[in-house]
Amino acid sequence: MGIELQSHQTKAATGEDPSHSGGGQLLMDSPEPPTLWQELVRFIRTSVFSKKSSKKDKNSNPVLFCLKSIFPILTWGRHYKLNMFKKDVMAGLTLASLSIPQSIGYANLAKLDPEYGLYTSVVPPLIYATMGSSREIAIGPVAVVSLLLSSMIQNLQDPVADPLAYRNLVFTVTLFAGTFQAIFGLFRLGFLVDFLSHAALVGFMAGAAIVIGLQQLKGLLGLSHFTDKTDIVSVLGSVFHSLHHPWHPLNFVIGCSFLIFILLARFIGKRKKKLFWIPAIAPLISVILATLIVFLTKADKRGVKIVKHIKRGINRSSVSQLHLTGPNLGHLVKIGLISAVIALTEAIAVGRSFASIKGYHLDGNKEMMAMGFMNIAGSLTSCYVATGSFSRTAVNFSAGCETTMSNIVMAITVIAALELMTRLLYYTPTAILASIILSALPGLVDVSGAHHIWKLDKLDFLVCLSAFLGVLFASVEIGLLVAVIISFAKILLSSIRPGVEALGRLPRTDVFCNINQYPMASKTPGIFTVRVSSPMLCFANANFIRDRILNAIGDEDEHEGDTKKESVRVVVLDMSWVMSVDTSGLIAIEQIQKGLISKSIQLVIANPRWRVLHKLKQTKFEERTQKQSIFFTVGEAVDSYVRPTSTSHDIC
Repeated sequence: MGIELQSHQTKAATGEDPSHSGGGQLLMDSPEPPTLWQELVRFIRTSVFSKKSSKKDKNSNPVLFCLKSIFPILTWGRHYKLNMFKKDVMAGLTLASLSIPQSIGYANLAKLDPEYGLYTSVVPPLIYATMGSSREIAIGPVAVVSLLLSSMIQNLQDPVADPLAYRNLVFTVTLFAGTFQAIFGLFRLGFLVDFLSHAALVGFMAGAAIVIGLQQLKGLLGLSHFTDKTDIVSVLGSVFHSLHHPWHPLNFVIGCSFLIFILLARFIGKRKKKLFWIPAIAPLISVILATLIVFLTKADKRGVKIVKHIKRGINRSSVSQLHLTGPNLGHLVKIGLISAVIALTEAIAVGRSFASIKGYHLDGNKEMMAMGFMNIAGSLTSCYVATGSFSRTAVNFSAGCETTMSNIVMAITVIAALELMTRLLYYTPTAILASIILSALPGLVDVSGAHHIWKLDKLDFLVCLSAFLGVLFASVEIGLLVAVIISFAKILLSSIRPGVEALGRLPRTDVFCNINQYPMASKTPGIFTVRVSSPMLCFANANFIRDRILNAIGDEDEHEGDTKKESVRVVVLDMSWVMSVDTSGLIAIEQIQKGLISKSIQLVIANPRWRVLHKLKQTKFEERTQKQSIFFTVGEAVDSYVRPTSTSHDIC
């Protein structure tokens, strides 16, 4: 080791650059990175066409291979067995018992007639069963999306004044939502869903749950006059104002009685996992019993509000009802985009959580494609935006489902209900629908999750709180907008004010690390090593990084002068974290180099990435210095500029 160090220091003392004969030369001779056009072509090729295919798949019929990638049912259907079918039938029937009353309630929340909630539990689940990659997820209407649609679309069309026009706008929004979801999946743009962070989603869900719960007071109390706004101030004000008008306590008695029954059934199901079917069928039992009570006692004539007529028959075509022109088209596209992101976020979160329990991987892009096509088909068959429901998926999972066949069984059961049960549901009280929705809301309020976010990241908690308060006191879209803006502000703040770390070498190693994090790391006399902790050196942060580096060098010189040590003569800039650099970044590097040359200080760059190195060569960075100034590693750069402090005899 002593001989190697002697040889290395002798070369450094005589002005030879050892890296030129090894790593440094290889670095400078590296080929040019792909052009922007080549990157675009590769992105389209890998995004549109499947990248993963086994040798067996390649040798098979390409049409069949393509169909299997689009329709996973063609793959798992070949190995489907009778015992799996038995489990899926039981899960599907259990799922339908929960889905039927929930679908009617969520349609009411979306300000649509009850049958449209049932329609949404027919076509979308059937489409998803053939295209989806999740085995457990249960498809249908959900509370948050229903609230989102009603709160945003009613600003364009009053659902009471013209319910037909309102319904047509809902179908149009569903078409746009499905189109966006399909595009996200086709071009692998799933990262767009991640713009709504986990913290924002926790706050949004909690705020939406409280707003939904307050809005159910209309059905629970049997109120006739109620606000169309979703903020807590307007809702509570409407409740207090409505109490001065005549209202019928029987609605409240029926709703609260069955709410207690449903919550008690859920408590029993949680205590004993084998009794999962009790909370699953509790809502349907509640609807049947409440309907019988109202029918037998003629309670509808005593002020109890009922559902009344539900159209008999399966989904009807809604192609002619879509509004693809007109002054509201831009607003409908915006609502469709927001609905698509919210629906995808909830569905993928639910699907991945249960997939991890079963130990298989959920293909996010296939999920987006499946969600997109099922909502496009739904918009043409009188459905509104459908997605994966956490409560129904949990029931499906607990019931022992094996495949998406449970969704098919559920959809067939709902079709039977549409054909046979619509007349029986005439006397169903709206209070029972309100109690069913209220019973599903506690699962949307994740208090422990919010507390965990608070402990981990205070800025993330601010995002969570902003989404919560925005939904609660403004509107659903305002809450989402505030949360996304704060999330972006957090990203921008870290991007335009990145860290600039002084590095030192760990004893007896060639590892350089932050001297503040690792106090045992030592500086090399005369050499100041600094790292830019940012993936980009661009117009947004170039001047900030330049000033931080120059100021740090000035402070280092003052410190060395006070301790009577060797002043800085070489600055090693570690660029290992910088993935790309633009014109402003290159100008900043040039300004740093000129500023250091004026002080007789050499600027050296270590470990530049491919694109950064290419642009440095284009600007002829190394030609402006007499010695080599670009190295593979920080250790190589430091060793190349270390001054020998002893003779060869002393080293040996």
